[in-house]
Amino acid sequence: MTTLILLAVVFAGCIQTQKPEAQPEKIVIIGSGATFPQPQIEKWIDVYTKKNPNIGIEYTGKGSGGGQNDFKQGLVDFACTDPPISESLWKELKKKGQPLQFPIIVGAVVVVYNLPGVDSLKLDGETLAKIFMGGIEYWDNPAIKRLNPEANLPHEKILVVHRSDSSGTTKIFTTYLSLVSDEWAEKVGSGKTVEWPVDKVGRGVGGKGNQGVAAAIKQNLYSIGYVELSYALKENFSMVALKNKAGNFVTANEETVKAAVSMVSVKIPSPREGYKEDLKALLNADGEKSYPIVAFSHIVIWEKYEDEAKERAIKDFVKWILTEGQKPENIVQGYVGLPESVTSKLLAEI
Repeated sequence: MTTLILLAVVFAGCIQTQKPEAQPEKIVIIGSGATFPQPQIEKWIDVYTKKNPNIGIEYTGKGSGGGQNDFKQGLVDFACTDPPISESLWKELKKKGQPLQFPIIVGAVVVVYNLPGVDSLKLDGETLAKIFMGGIEYWDNPAIKRLNPEANLPHEKILVVHRSDSSGTTKIFTTYLSLVSDEWAEKVGSGKTVEWPVDKVGRGVGGKGNQGVAAAIKQNLYSIGYVELSYALKENFSMVALKNKAGNFVTANEETVKAAVSMVSVKIPSPREGYKEDLKALLNADGEKSYPIVAFSHIVIWEKYEDEAKERAIKDFVKWILTEGQKPENIVQGYVGLPESVTSKLLAEI
């Protein structure tokens, strides 16, 4: 009996002294930037981290300008931006290391409205520009009625909702307006932020992020604004059918966005010279079915990171985005995957 007790004590001691196997330390990657691709980024993060539980990825949507600034300040490991980074900022980044920038998804900017009793609305570029300039004040303006003779347009003032933050969505939208309206190009121009003429006449309101614009449109009758397609689908907004380059009125959907991409010979520069990409490449594309406000959204990373484990994790995530992430089951409604010619070129270089 004594022997059995001694053996039990020794065995219990052995169990107590056994140490659990050391778990690999979790790697956390931080990113920020554009809200244009945010629903897609969040989907990718969810799928990827479930398959790679030792990697955590956090993303804050604060606008392309905010993400670019965070990346420059070293506050994040990657940034997302809709328009390519400017050459001046690229030169600033080069002082710290080699930045890499390349597209990761295709999206569309859509014009949405809150107009009771009007389920469909057609606008051309000139009329849209005049609305956002404040030159067209009422919904039953002759220019709008001429394009929508059967619509029951009310004699109500138009409230224009735009982004209040530094926004890639705004850059895309105002670049499009500059292409289709000489007056807009001359008096307003394009940028991540612009001076909105409609604000000066008291009929403009700003919203932070695509989410903020969507919320303001929902809350205000007789309003009109612009958001990324996925936000419009999520909120079940009525979308404007825009007159495309071929003269047809089209709404944004997977077919019309793909049609725009297919009509363009996409020339993507090397990721090491990402700033050279032309934002206007996909805008106002040729083609009967092409939706006119289509653009790439981009990611910016460093070629080298001080933390080698983090570098491996970031590059693995990026490669996953360009391969598995482009499969239909991993694409959020409202976005379109990159053309295969683009992904193969990027994978070869990265």
